Amino acid sequence: MPHPRSRGVRRTVSGLATALLALAGPLALPASPAAAAAGQVSTVAYTAAEQTAALSYWTPARMKEAGRTVDLGATGPLTKTWTGKAIPSIGRLFFVNSRGEDSWCTASAVTSGNRSVIMTAAHCARVGSSSFNTFTDIVFAPGYAKGQTPYGRYAVKATMTPRSWVEDTVGDVAAMVVATPAYGKPLTDAVGAQKIAFGRAPGERVVSFGYPGTTPQRGEQLLYCVGTSAAAPQNEQRVPCDLGGGASGGPWLAGFDSATGKGTLVSVNSHGAGDGGSPMYGPNLDKTAQALYDTAQRG
Repeated sequence: MPHPRSRGVRRTVSGLATALLALAGPLALPASPAAAAAGQVSTVAYTAAEQTAALSYWTPARMKEAGRTVDLGATGPLTKTWTGKAIPSIGRLFFVNSRGEDSWCTASAVTSGNRSVIMTAAHCARVGSSSFNTFTDIVFAPGYAKGQTPYGRYAVKATMTPRSWVEDTVGDVAAMVVATPAYGKPLTDAVGAQKIAFGRAPGERVVSFGYPGTTPQRGEQLLYCVGTSAAAPQNEQRVPCDLGGGASGGPWLAGFDSATGKGTLVSVNSHGAGDGGSPMYGPNLDKTAQALYDTAQRG
């Protein structure tokens, strides 16, 4: 999910809520970013002014406040608190959803040509089956922990989702490009990066990370599950994991080394079982996912 916390005035919204981990609903009116779709990839770009506004909006205090009113039940028995070496390449992804509410997902920085790409779930960028229900004020906080943003905040300047997501809610994966702060370095120069692989078959031991809004953490700490992935219907994989809403978009890392905090991203958290429990499902990173990534690293 992200868990939404209403702020009321900035967006007019109506309609459905997704049944995914991100609680997102479609807009009644188009969002301000200009959207362009080419081939398999639908791109939404945010102006420099919109990026500045997003950073101004998502203060550290507002980030922490986003989870305080959340009640998603207790953290599940398969989910553990990460207490190892800090992993700055994984962070909370804050945004305003299509109902005009403060919300969040999880995202991770990956190796890329422009050193500025993060991967997450498509439902953390926009509502599926809609050409105009895009989210706004998107900010990535790498290494977020208990209200602290030790590696700064990065405004998202573009999102890339599958055209199949826009048209049919199929393919729950997204790439995003973050802007380099005027005072700092490109993202992966500052926080490092996870490797990324496409077309990997299930059957690997993976570690799934996220910032769920379950109690008592409520999005303030990085949590994880460990399990072996298995094939699932509809071009997905599954792993035994009960990370709750807010963990959407978090990486599935194969070959994860706890000493370095590095692995290879082979999927992302998409949705849980119907009752919110285990297993967790994630998309296969197929040729469409690679097209998203390739478009983003050229951005």
